[in-house]
Amino acid sequence: MILYHGSVQIVNKPIYGEGRSDNDYGRGFYCTEDIELAKEWAAISAKGGFVNEYSLNTDGLKCLNLNDGKYHILNWLALLMSNRTVRVTNPVEKRGIDYVVSKYLPDVSRSDVIIGYRADDSYFSFSRAFLSNTITIQQLTHAMKYGDLGLQVMLRSKKAFGAISFVESYLVDGKLYYPKRLKRDTDARNAFHKLLEQEDKEGLYLSDIMRKGIEDDDTGFFRTLS
Repeated sequence: MILYHGSVQIVNKPIYGEGRSDNDYGRGFYCTEDIELAKEWAAISAKGGFVNEYSLNTDGLKCLNLNDGKYHILNWLALLMSNRTVRVTNPVEKRGIDYVVSKYLPDVSRSDVIIGYRADDSYFSFSRAFLSNTITIQQLTHAMKYGDLGLQVMLRSKKAFGAISFVESYLVDGKLYYPKRLKRDTDARNAFHKLLEQEDKEGLYLSDIMRKGIEDDDTGFFRTLS
């Protein structure tokens, strides 16, 4: 598997145990298979940065792919909320976070690699809208596809870090890719605001899911939404 990591510096040797513990899936090394997306991630300003290319030998690695059909959007959300630091704004959101984490958190303890959505500012705002009962789970599922914000591949185990090899790095033109980064986020936000204007009379809000007590494996209900 060829992976790319966007950064303001060259990272020729990812180090196990480094990184923030409050990232989307916890402490690990975050990459993508999309080099264009990695270039945007590197361009946090017009100064640009670097894309680091790696080769990952996946033989013998346990990969948990949150988008492969075995999991659903609330598994992703539970994992996100169990790791990210969230400044809760109201009791409704707090109850929502506690419920989602307690009911739908996947076991990632034996996983070497995790693949799933990247919760940048746009995705995070979509998630909080669902947790606060502003949008339905059907709307959240559709919103996650807005702006083509991409998937990330996270190396979490020492075994995974031992299986990755640095190939080379590329200089990223910030004047070209910083505007692309902003546009991708803006497109997602604009589509989301249009969604908020549409009333979903048939969908389920988190309060409905909590009241109905829909469990993680209830007839594959959540998996039918993707």
